[in-house]
Parts: sequence; structure tokens; C-alpha cells
Amino acid sequence: MRRRRFLGVSAAGAATAAITPALTSCGGGGGGSGTTLTVVAADYGDSAANGSQEYWDKLARAFEAEHEDIEVDVKVYSWTEVDRKVADMVRRGEAPDLAQIGAYADFAAAGKLYRADQLLSISTQAGFIESIAEAGKVGRVQYGLPFVASARLLFYNKTLFEQAGITAAPTDWDELKDAAEKLKTAGVKIPYGLPLGPEEAPAETMLWMLSGGGGYTDTNGTYTLDSPENVKTFEWLRDELVGEHLTGPGTPGRTNRQQLFDAFARGEVGMLNGHPTLMKQAEKGGVKYGTAPLPGIHGKARSTMGIADWMMAFKQNGRQEEIGRFLDFVYAKENVLEFAVRYDLLPVTAAASDAMRESRDHKRLWQFLDELRHAEFLPYSKTSWATVSKGLKEKIGAVVAEGGDPASVLGELQRAGDEAEVAGR
Repeated sequence: MRRRRFLGVSAAGAATAAITPALTSCGGGGGGSGTTLTVVAADYGDSAANGSQEYWDKLARAFEAEHEDIEVDVKVYSWTEVDRKVADMVRRGEAPDLAQIGAYADFAAAGKLYRADQLLSISTQAGFIESIAEAGKVGRVQYGLPFVASARLLFYNKTLFEQAGITAAPTDWDELKDAAEKLKTAGVKIPYGLPLGPEEAPAETMLWMLSGGGGYTDTNGTYTLDSPENVKTFEWLRDELVGEHLTGPGTPGRTNRQQLFDAFARGEVGMLNGHPTLMKQAEKGGVKYGTAPLPGIHGKARSTMGIADWMMAFKQNGRQEEIGRFLDFVYAKENVLEFAVRYDLLPVTAAASDAMRESRDHKRLWQFLDELRHAEFLPYSKTSWATVSKGLKEKIGAVVAEGGDPASVLGELQRAGDEAEVAGR
């Protein structure tokens, strides 16, 4: 997710109260001479002022105040280095007790992680939103514990729509193309933003596959990258959007998501797919925007894409009981909600999600919450996904260029995924 993908507002009210009373200096610890849990976590802040270390320090001190036999030592790293830091620690035989990072499948496949049911109370494990918890399973066993999530919606610039004579957000591909044409005629620099550059290629690709009735995998988890639906989707993008010069002056395969978010906040983009962080960025830029479900080939897309980041517990140090006690605390409703609100993310538990919906302070996130419950997630559980993701970042942008061959490129990615699946067994 730099969240790298989401980044957002500060928390307030009751959500903060769960942590604040036990706040001590960051250097001090509430524990005695018992166990010290080591935690490595990702930084969701975009500056020193709103970095995640402060959240984790407060949380650790609050936990230690209730568990005098356990200390918690949390180290927070940027998203550019945290996954590598954890991988290096594991290779050196110095795995942390807990890691909150972007992927868990490789560690689970190597037998290095505790199962969720070995750690969590029944109520905590049952409290995850079902669609997100499913994405944390390898072979129907949950190893990845969702930490935060996000969903995608169509964002559109209300002012540009009004100037172009567009009265409503598009609900299908035909309406989307029609709106893009009107925006272009009205002089909008980027009628539709299509980021297929390395930063966002796997996510934007999945959004379009879903809107075309396809996806990365079938219900059995088998890759379907070169399905007829996916090929048709990218032929349409190539011919009807990019080929008609409705995606702006840049080349989609070289355009990253943040470039388009920045352009949207400057009022230069008519429409694009976005996540909650874009709301804050657009507001800072003074852009009046709206959000809508993703347009599909024949009406609203059957689902949107969900993004999740993961918590995982390593078996190396044998601290199963202590880890479980800490995780039950981490996933308390107030703590989950506090982190989500702080960074404009979506809670991963039903209780925190319900609390967010009950507060009108969070009304602008309600539509994202609705979409998240039925979202489809990237194939996090597949160790082969790293290979496929890399291939997508390198090649998918070319299929929408003039002369691009979606069937050939998607077929090549399909073969690479199948081969990686076999090699990982």
C-alpha cells in the first residue's frame, strides 16, 4: 500500500483514548525482566511529524502497562526498505517475533510462520472481515493477519465534468469513453488517467480485469491471465482509450500512480481509479471531486480490488504465547480504528469497520467500506505472485500502445506464472 499508497489524516477522539492513557517516554518500557517481543513495522507517514513509530510506541507502552512480564521493542522502517530488512533478518537467522509488511506467502511456504489459530483468541480471529482474512490463507490455512486495507473507486473532477457538460459519473465502459471524449473536447489535459507504469501496474491491471469480467485467478486460485475476458479488456483499452488519445500526453506504460494523483490534485485529470488517500490530496489542491463504483463493461464492475498489508508471526524464537497476547491487544477495536483513521485507511475487523460507519466524522470513507466487503484481492497467498507482479510491471504497459498485442503478452505472463507455480511446489 509508499503507503506508499494511502497516507492521510491524524486520529482524534475515542479511538486515540485507547492508547493515550498509558503513554510514557518512547525510551522507557513498562515490562519487567520477562520476555521482550521484537516487532518490525512499516512507516505509513509521509513526514517525521506523522510517522508510524509514535503509534507503535504508544501501543507498546499501553500493552506493557497491562502485561508487566512482556516488553515490546518496535522498529519502524520506510516502505522502501522494510520488506528487505525483514528478509535479511530471516536469512541471518534473526527473525523478529512479528513483522508488519507487504507480503507473507514466501515465509509461510517456508514453514517459518505461526498459523493464526495458534496465536489469536477465537473472537479475534473471527473478527476479521471475511474477504480480507481469505486473502491471508495459504492452502486454506491463515498465516497472514491483515493489518490495514484499502479499496478502489473511480474519482472524478466535478468542476471539469460540469465544464464538459457531463451530469453523472460513468457506470460502464461506453459512458466512460463518452465522458473522456467530452473532457478532451473541453480541453482537459488528461481525460482519463491510466497508470500502467511500474509503481501501479499490478493494481491498475487487476482493476481493469475485474471491470471486464476477468481477473488474475479463477475461484480455485489458478492463474487466468490470458483469459478471453482479459484479452478483450486490454484490446478495448488499447483501441478505445489510449488509441483515441483519451489518456493524456504521457505513455501509460511509463506513467506512475503518484504522477496522476499529483495531476488530479492540480485539476488536470478528469477521471482515474483511486484510493482514500487521494481525497486528502485533492482537498489540499482545492479540487472538488466525486467518487463512484468502478464502471464495468456492461454496468458497474462486479467487484473492486482490495489492497491489504499484513502482520505475520515468526516461529524462530518460540514466543507463541506472548505473541498471541500482544496480537489480541493490537486487534482491539479501538487500536485498529485509531491506526486506520490516522492514515485514511480501512479497518480490517468488522468491529472497527462498524465503528467507522457509525461515526459521521468518517462518512467520506463509507463508500470505500461498502466496496471492501466484496472486494477481490491481489493473489497474496501465491509464492509465484512475485514473479507475475514483476512481469506485469515490465510488460503490461506495452499492450495498450499502438501495435500492442494483449494476447501475446498476457500469454507470456500466464506461462511465467504457471512455471513459477510448479517450481514453488
